[in-house]
Amino acid sequence: MQIKLRGYLLGILSSISYGLIPIFILPIKQARFSMDITLFYRFFFSALMVGIYLIYSKQNFRINKKEALILAILGICYALSSEFLFIGYDFLTPGIASTVLFIYPVIVALIMFFFYKEKLNRLSVVSLFLAFAGVIVLCLKGNGFEINFAGLGIVMLSSLFYALYMVIVNKSKLKVSGFKLTFYSMLFTSLFFMSKSVIGQQSFAIPSMTILVNFLIFAFLTTVISSLCLVYAIKSIGSTPVAILGALEPVVAVMVSVFMFNEKFTTNLLIGITLILLGVTLNVISDRKNTAHA
Repeated sequence: MQIKLRGYLLGILSSISYGLIPIFILPIKQARFSMDITLFYRFFFSALMVGIYLIYSKQNFRINKKEALILAILGICYALSSEFLFIGYDFLTPGIASTVLFIYPVIVALIMFFFYKEKLNRLSVVSLFLAFAGVIVLCLKGNGFEINFAGLGIVMLSSLFYALYMVIVNKSKLKVSGFKLTFYSMLFTSLFFMSKSVIGQQSFAIPSMTILVNFLIFAFLTTVISSLCLVYAIKSIGSTPVAILGALEPVVAVMVSVFMFNEKFTTNLLIGITLILLGVTLNVISDRKNTAHA
């Protein structure tokens, strides 16, 4: 009972910490600081922290060529997901962007259906309709039916690359620990943004101690804590309950946006979030039923 309770608490903590991203990203965007440099430091410091843990727990860092290639692809997928999410913040509010990102479990279901011939049951189909209806509602402007296609498309790309990350982790059968996978994913993600910054001839200088502390807290709270809690929560209660608890991510992001950045909590926002959360929860339950019958 205690193990299950701890698992649920860790799952909630993982979702809350990931949902705090707007707190750190929005001030940096408003200060017009380079997003590539910001994301480089976020993932570099995260890799450093997880690397220190690997050394502390006496795990080796050795990987073979095949694993290195898969982990590099995972890093690129994670990097592109982050890139498109933060570009999406320029077109949609952080609350809406974070909610649209959360349809990635539905995209995973579609990828598995089209490319791996996994069956979609009725519950899965209903979940797809609910999630996409929610996305359309979120992107309605004012009282009309004018959809912000640019914002929707960009954040959907973010969701697609995150879904690809999940599928590759699932199908590649990597024989590495969760911590080692997280370490190398973050390392390759940071290398992606470092390369982009070098090509763009951007300065890696951190202008003040305040920004350095911001980067360290950003990396620790939204990436390391979220990832580590996720790993332990899955071990304690399994992936299905953790995936359902993940529904808290967009809710936290919306609350942060409403209370800290004066985002308006509109009827569209309420209906859109509700439809997406219902859709994703149904998708996860449907996935659990499929697994049980397999």
